[in-house]
Amino acid sequence: MNFKTGVSRRSFLKSLGVATLAAPWVTSGWAARPPSSVLRHASFGANGMAWADLNELTKYKNALELVAVADVDLSRTDLVRKQFPQTRIYQDWRVLLEKEGKNLDSVNVSTPDHMHASIAMRAMQMGKHVYVQKPLAHDLYEVRQLTRFAERQPKLVTQMGIQIHSTAVYRLGVIIVQSGIIGKIKEVHSWCPKSWGDTGGAPTGSDPVPKGLDWDLWLGVCQPRPFIGNGYYHPANWRKRLDFGTGTFGDMGCHIFDPVFTALELGAPITVRSEGAAPANGNWAMDSKIHYEFPGTSYTADKTINVTWYDGEQKPPAEVLALLEGDERPNTGSIFVGTSGTMVLPHISRPQLYPDKKFQAIKLPEAEGGDHWGEFVQACKGKAQTSARLQYAGPLTEAVLLGGVASRFPKTTLNWNSAMLQFDQAEANPFVRRTYREGWQIKGLS
Repeated sequence: MNFKTGVSRRSFLKSLGVATLAAPWVTSGWAARPPSSVLRHASFGANGMAWADLNELTKYKNALELVAVADVDLSRTDLVRKQFPQTRIYQDWRVLLEKEGKNLDSVNVSTPDHMHASIAMRAMQMGKHVYVQKPLAHDLYEVRQLTRFAERQPKLVTQMGIQIHSTAVYRLGVIIVQSGIIGKIKEVHSWCPKSWGDTGGAPTGSDPVPKGLDWDLWLGVCQPRPFIGNGYYHPANWRKRLDFGTGTFGDMGCHIFDPVFTALELGAPITVRSEGAAPANGNWAMDSKIHYEFPGTSYTADKTINVTWYDGEQKPPAEVLALLEGDERPNTGSIFVGTSGTMVLPHISRPQLYPDKKFQAIKLPEAEGGDHWGEFVQACKGKAQTSARLQYAGPLTEAVLLGGVASRFPKTTLNWNSAMLQFDQAEANPFVRRTYREGWQIKGLS
């Protein structure tokens, strides 16, 4: 497609089609463990993001059957009971795996963050393909163990729920960076205005546990504590709590950093430093600002590259925003500053290139979008390869979770030794791996 001189970058990007250039990471013919003609599937979680995942996965009516669902809160299973009346409902995920294991080929893990690792690891140990919501796990050690297990089982299909990874707009951003249109990348700034944190005090007392909720099962691997009502933990605000969620960064970092990692082929960072407030009273802080230094790659301008994350009220500095030539900063996204230009990649929207005068008339490739859930289903049936398998999603999640650890030590540069899974600063290492409560240990994780 050719673009005449005088057609503005903005007009071009608004009208950009998506279907001519297949992304290089989408392949077919990958040899997975062939299940039955219909994929027998179970969901861990029945509402919220689990419900969204279920609706996407079950679109493939001739390829996937929802055999069973487990949710610790039976009052939140009405949607499943109505739409999938033949599906068996469990409250304890362990019981589901014990009773249904022989009837399953695959599972999705769409629970609060603190239970991702235990459920996913047990399912993989039983030979089940796994689709795990982001972030892959709550702690760095959990992520590393899940990734290592997946690496040792090449026929096991895995996928992390970063569905924007498969959209045409993110793939186009990757192609633009890797094609060198804006030159080598000097720095990246990524942000999200969400505020999954809390400045309030620690809760006192306790409230009655709602009917249908098994509070002990909800706590899972975490240490016991009283139930607090008004959504303090369940079902609304667990992301704000240190033991259960991973803050704004854990919630959105795996999404926003994903095209940055893919485009630049990043690995483990060298250092991480937080300029925001520290968590307090069992809650994540708000308004994070986290600096990373990564080893350079063939797509970066120098031997190292700085990537900075901002959330809440934090935002990139004025000199970076000035590169947008007066355009409004997207609500959520990233700015790639290159040696020959700048790319703004909004979250779930088409990239924009600056300076406008330079890129107003340009021929750019187009990108083909995909179905993230469908990719998983097809991979389980041996007809595709997932693009966000744990071998990729693990290192991405580790980098995100490092930001959470750094936030506990404001204005301190932490040196990260990825091979040893530890910091040079000994005081940070207790946050790499937590202790599971008695009775909830899982082989390979505790």
